[in-house]
Amino acid sequence: MDFLTLLHSAPLLLALLKAALPHAVATTVAFGQWFASVPPCRDVAFEAASFLVCEVDPKLYSIELFWKDPAGKPFQSLHNLDDAQRTAGRTMLFALNAGMYHPDLRPVGLYVERGQEMAGVKTGSGSGNFSLQPNGIFYVGGGKAVVRATRDFVRQRPATDYATQSGPMLVIDGQLHPKFRSDGTSRKSRDGVGVRKDGIAVFAISNGTVTFHAFARLFRDALGCDNALFLDGTISSLLAPAIGRNDDYWNLGPMIGVFRRR
Repeated sequence: MDFLTLLHSAPLLLALLKAALPHAVATTVAFGQWFASVPPCRDVAFEAASFLVCEVDPKLYSIELFWKDPAGKPFQSLHNLDDAQRTAGRTMLFALNAGMYHPDLRPVGLYVERGQEMAGVKTGSGSGNFSLQPNGIFYVGGGKAVVRATRDFVRQRPATDYATQSGPMLVIDGQLHPKFRSDGTSRKSRDGVGVRKDGIAVFAISNGTVTFHAFARLFRDALGCDNALFLDGTISSLLAPAIGRNDDYWNLGPMIGVFRRR
């Protein structure tokens, strides 16, 4: 193409560029919005099972607990929670159920939300997984995420912004829970949380059914967590729309939501 032809073509080229620019900008914006909503999650294969694992640095992400909406009604589902956050102009990267609860969706054991204790710590005996001692508490305070056995938490009673109690502990100071057996036969879908020595909170949910022993070893041996806590089983749920994970169990109690810090 000679110079005169190029000169005569310039208006057409400019018109085409002007017409294409909004589409390019829209595509760039849409990609940016999608990328900002992608959670820090990955698939992990451990022995004969697969898991979705989300590794969260509290310095980069905000880890929050949710139970009721502003009207005082339990959110009940991860989708309801996500809708509420979107309405508030917030992008929740992922959410999962955060511990056991009563039939009326009240948390079983300690529950702290935005620094307000809404259910007290439970230290007595009982039945079920929650009371398989030691049980524990996952909490966020002072910019750190921590998993601690309930007895140790009660002894020191640290200040917390968010906290949920559940049980049993999966890993205690690098040791598997003493009641877990390598030949255990109870297999269920399970979700839990651990914290590495570098302060990274690690959330994991099984993509199939696993034993407690295998789930605990995942946290200790594959994910590097010296302390880890079982959150729930059977109805274990995780919502992360940006990667196509949309579990939709209903009538859930406490939930954990994770957001990117601005």
